[in-house]
Amino acid sequence: MELNIFAIRKLQVCKTKNNPYYMNPISIRLLNQQLVAQQFTEPSEVVSHFGAMQAQDYRMMRWAVAMRTRKPSEATFQRDFNSGAIVRIHILRATWQLISAEDYRWMLDLCAPKSFSVLNGWMKANKIAISDEEKLSISRIIEQTAANKTDTTKEDFENALVQRDIHIDDHRLSYHIRIAELNGLLVSGDLHKSKATYCLAAQKIKPSAPIERDEALMLLAKKYFQSHSPATLEDFVWWSGLNIIDCKKGIQLLGSLIHLETWKGRDFYILDSCRTQGFRKGCSLLLPPYDEYLIGYKSRDIVLTPEQAHHAHSNNGIFQPVIVHDGAIVGNWKPYKKTLETEVFEKNVIINVENKWAEYLKQKAE
Repeated sequence: MELNIFAIRKLQVCKTKNNPYYMNPISIRLLNQQLVAQQFTEPSEVVSHFGAMQAQDYRMMRWAVAMRTRKPSEATFQRDFNSGAIVRIHILRATWQLISAEDYRWMLDLCAPKSFSVLNGWMKANKIAISDEEKLSISRIIEQTAANKTDTTKEDFENALVQRDIHIDDHRLSYHIRIAELNGLLVSGDLHKSKATYCLAAQKIKPSAPIERDEALMLLAKKYFQSHSPATLEDFVWWSGLNIIDCKKGIQLLGSLIHLETWKGRDFYILDSCRTQGFRKGCSLLLPPYDEYLIGYKSRDIVLTPEQAHHAHSNNGIFQPVIVHDGAIVGNWKPYKKTLETEVFEKNVIINVENKWAEYLKQKAE
């Protein structure tokens, strides 16, 4: 099928003439990211809405999901996580993501090949070569160790290897665990206070029929734009880790469900079903590190001035907890302190996050 990405643009030229709103990308992102006027009750609903949510920080991923529900609760997140309604695996860009059980199979089929390519590139850069024979041998030991358990730790895998007189370093074992995830063998186990656990995918994920690749591309595009609109093509390419041809195809397959808006000379896609109204000014938020509001885009300059970007993330991909005020990134906060500690780096900004701090503490205590 020949892709005609400009057909969407032509459709929107006619549409914008009578558009009842002037596009404000910041307020629309807040709404569709579920950071204001939250629509969902269950954590699993939030994760399904996003398709995949960055989960690099094992402790703070709970707040990333909980704060997007109507009644934030870490206990409710733990319930959905332990039941397998939500799982944590390396899936997009070979990095940690939360995905819903209902999306697991088709997303793994679609995204694992590219993630394997990324993983192989990292191993090559680190001068690590793993033979097919080693992969098979370690995979069998991982499977045996995790069998009939829902909270196997990395240390359990290490001990099982040592018992068989196999000695590999921590870095190499990490690659084997990621390979097991991408092969559909492992997913996250029960939620621990601070340490990741694993279990066999078959113990948490119900079997499901495969879907066609085009349907998977369309579904991934739909989930991305329903949770990240307005976003650019480059944003979707970055987030998904897929190539630009696949990303264009996913958008094209959405057809009339998606349209283009031009803002300050840049083209942004908006899913027609997305909310565009409902945001009120004066809202301050406490976002965890690696939050989708920042890491889910290349076009971060919309909410974060380039001069202040170093406060939010480093050049090598380390993301900090940040304060959002009226959609803009204006400061930092410290999640693990007993009292609220903030630092505002944008001038002439007055934040009001005491209620959000109280909400953060309450959801952890429940």
